[in-house]
Amino acid sequence: MPGAEFVAEAERIQQALRQRLVLDDSLGAAPTLVAGVDVSYDKVSPRITAAAVVVDLTTGVEVESVVVPGEVSFPYLPGLLAFREVPILLVALDRLGHRPDMVVCDGYGVAHPRRFGLACHLGVVTGLPTFGVAKTPFVGSFDEPGVRRGDWSALRDDDEVLGRVLRTQTGVKPVFVSVGHRTSLDRATTLTLDLSPRYRLPEVIRRADFLSREALR
Repeated sequence: MPGAEFVAEAERIQQALRQRLVLDDSLGAAPTLVAGVDVSYDKVSPRITAAAVVVDLTTGVEVESVVVPGEVSFPYLPGLLAFREVPILLVALDRLGHRPDMVVCDGYGVAHPRRFGLACHLGVVTGLPTFGVAKTPFVGSFDEPGVRRGDWSALRDDDEVLGRVLRTQTGVKPVFVSVGHRTSLDRATTLTLDLSPRYRLPEVIRRADFLSREALR
């Protein structure tokens, strides 16, 4: 396991990057091209793959996708996942022929112990608006939202709102939405619902997860 100095340096970098975080919605109009990104890991080797999938929100049609192979270059440490995933995600985003208006990550934004999860980190280093959609909570507490699609409750840490616990499908477990960079929680919530017409998770994340897993076979 890495030593305390290694962890402290990574946390110092996080805190420095966090100073560049923009939590206001910087998009004048609704985004058209939205990218979903995900990273998959091989269980028996250092191999990883990243996938980025772009959809046109006005038509619901997939515009393009890329898959990038690589190897893990940073150990698994809770709260420092971005250091494992951002480098290969940057390669994937750079290989896209279309620059997305928004990126949604399978993970956390400000719903993070240091308020700087994967979506924040990726947003700051790319300059792109980002938010995170996670399957489970990492920090904070919440009341169970209503059972119907669109119902939500606040994800809080004491009096601080970190995100929303959002029901994307009636009678299905909620997801955990938090802002990353240059977007608002209202917009992230609306987009999560727009991107999840049939399943619990946004289609772009489901597709990126599928492609990255398939590439490891």
